[in-house]
Amino acid sequence: MIPGLASRRRFSDLTEQEILALAISSEEDDASIYRTYAQRLRADYPASAQVFDGMAAEEDEHRRRLIEVHQARFGDVIPLIRREHVAGFYARRPVWLMENLSLERMRAEAEAMEQDAAKFYTTAAQRSTDAAARALLGDLAAAEAGHEVRAGELVAEHLGEEEKGKEDRAAHRQFILTWVQPGLAGLMDGSVSTLAPIFATAFATQDTWTTFLVGAAASVGAGISMGFTEAAHDDGVLSGRGSPWKRGVASGVMTTLGGMGHALPYLIPEFWTATTIAMIVVFVELWAIAWIQNKFMETPFLRAALQVVLGGALVFAAGALIGAG
Repeated sequence: MIPGLASRRRFSDLTEQEILALAISSEEDDASIYRTYAQRLRADYPASAQVFDGMAAEEDEHRRRLIEVHQARFGDVIPLIRREHVAGFYARRPVWLMENLSLERMRAEAEAMEQDAAKFYTTAAQRSTDAAARALLGDLAAAEAGHEVRAGELVAEHLGEEEKGKEDRAAHRQFILTWVQPGLAGLMDGSVSTLAPIFATAFATQDTWTTFLVGAAASVGAGISMGFTEAAHDDGVLSGRGSPWKRGVASGVMTTLGGMGHALPYLIPEFWTATTIAMIVVFVELWAIAWIQNKFMETPFLRAALQVVLGGALVFAAGALIGAG
């Protein structure tokens, strides 16, 4: 036992029966995780759901074979031991508890699960003295290591090029709706709406520190407002736009960054140097917005550039004129 962690055992201290019991419970957990993924994907990605159903069935078969070996060696009573009972044993991050987990994230987590399981079975096989158990654990190590190949076979079986293309397009659309669209709206709001107060203050006071404080306050305030507005006005259930908190974070953070971009130059004490750099930053921000609109929202670049640059120029001129007056 480990001092201070009396409820946990070192892997090296486990008996062969406990190692088999741990393997059985781990297979049960992994099968349950794969079925959870399948259930979440079934409505929007039915072909990928079948892939995870197939992987869950593979884990069920591993569990059945492990139970047979346990019954042959130790009887029907299987000790209750799980990953969290073993110090240093790999733990599954509870990402499957997260709502709106992306398809690509599920695939990546499944790959990591198989790699962890392969390492466990390799180590467990080295600890086993029974020939049948050692052979099975070695076979399972090879099976888990080869699950990338098996996953490819399942993908080929259930996920043809057409289906995969549809699912990839749906996943890309979800990424646009959850992250890009609210982030772009925040960047536009932060970059454009803060131009007037920042440059009005700059030309009215010609005090760089005061200008920076006004810019920081406007940027952070706008970020908080945009973030909460995005998160509160649509829960994503009917619109399909995804988690409101993800959208809120994307919108709030990008709004703040959009404003802080041309507020930070006013940390430079010399007024005209700070103002010149701030103007250059504004130019870069506006063209970045046009590029994002063109790349992700499929807006023609010239039209996006005209809209953004014209709007930004008008707001900048308004702020400069008000400050100079």
